[in-house]
Amino acid sequence: MAEAKSGMRKAIFTKVDQLRPGTSGHTLTVKVVDAKMVLQKGGPQMRQMRIAECLVGDETGLIIFTARNDQVDLMKEGSTVILRNAKIDMFKGSMRLAVDKWGHVEVTESASFTVKEDNNLSLVEYELVNVVEE
Repeated sequence: MAEAKSGMRKAIFTKVDQLRPGTSGHTLTVKVVDAKMVLQKGGPQMRQMRIAECLVGDETGLIIFTARNDQVDLMKEGSTVILRNAKIDMFKGSMRLAVDKWGHVEVTESASFTVKEDNNLSLVEYELVNVVEE
């Protein structure tokens, strides 16, 4: 019997220090160092909207992950999560990691690495420069 072809390809895991502005499709295993709720809107008639900024990292560095709605519940301090199909958003000139509707956040067993806390990629400020080719 022929092997069934699956539309899924094997994920290639990225390290935090390899992230660059404007990139997407990243799969990372990170630990949640800190999580702060920054926006909570909604009520009985409106759809609930929650946004939390979470400092996540691995053995190569840290970055701020913007968790939205149901993702907020998964981002508990000290837990290890896998971010699938994550992208880099720019916010006030610095990088933020995010997972939109095309990605997935899942809690996994605790990772054995120690987070490198002295390399925060979200503290690096980028400037957009337009290059005109003649």
